[in-house]
Amino acid sequence: MATSVSVTSLERPDLSASRHRFWTLVTVAERLAAFFMLLLLLPVLAPATILVALLSGCPPLVALSRAGHRGKCIWLIKLRTMWGSGERSAAQYGWIERIESSPVPAVKTPRDPRITSRFAAFCRRHSVDELPQLWHVVTGEMALVGPRPLTYDEMDCYYREFSAEILSVRPGLTGLWQVKGRNSLTYSERLELDLVLVRKRSVRLYLQILAATVPALISGRNAG
Repeated sequence: MATSVSVTSLERPDLSASRHRFWTLVTVAERLAAFFMLLLLLPVLAPATILVALLSGCPPLVALSRAGHRGKCIWLIKLRTMWGSGERSAAQYGWIERIESSPVPAVKTPRDPRITSRFAAFCRRHSVDELPQLWHVVTGEMALVGPRPLTYDEMDCYYREFSAEILSVRPGLTGLWQVKGRNSLTYSERLELDLVLVRKRSVRLYLQILAATVPALISGRNAG
């Protein structure tokens, strides 16, 4: 006689564990992809870094303090695009200048008076200045897709009670508001899009953002 088995007695698969394993594999793939992307982009990054050093007379790279995964500080590396005409101090010699905190305007404009070089403006418009952040993806501090890392002041001022939710995932090299308007968006609009990215995280959305990033960078629209 056949023995009946209750469906409720069967152990259900742990979907959350499977989801975690999946995104862990995505992280590994991202780190490998970022490493090879850095190698491929070296012919662009190396001359750009040298040119910025010659134009600015300052360290060509800056490291900015940003809120990372679960609030851990990330020293976000960028190609320098702002510099003055004054002489540099002894502390400014080298390749990277670490900046503890820098004021971020509530509304960015494409004609920022702090950008005094056409080459620097080009780098910002097409996000060439952010390419060194691929290194953060290689180290696992960042993802290819995720909410863009903000300053702690920005998180406290604009994201407030949603900060912990946004910081529950790794910040990304590109995100939803980078392909939906970039710096033309207000902080409330950025927060709304970041929450969509975190709450509706999926492979489909991930791939859509990656696909939309390339034309957004080429066009340079709404960059500040």
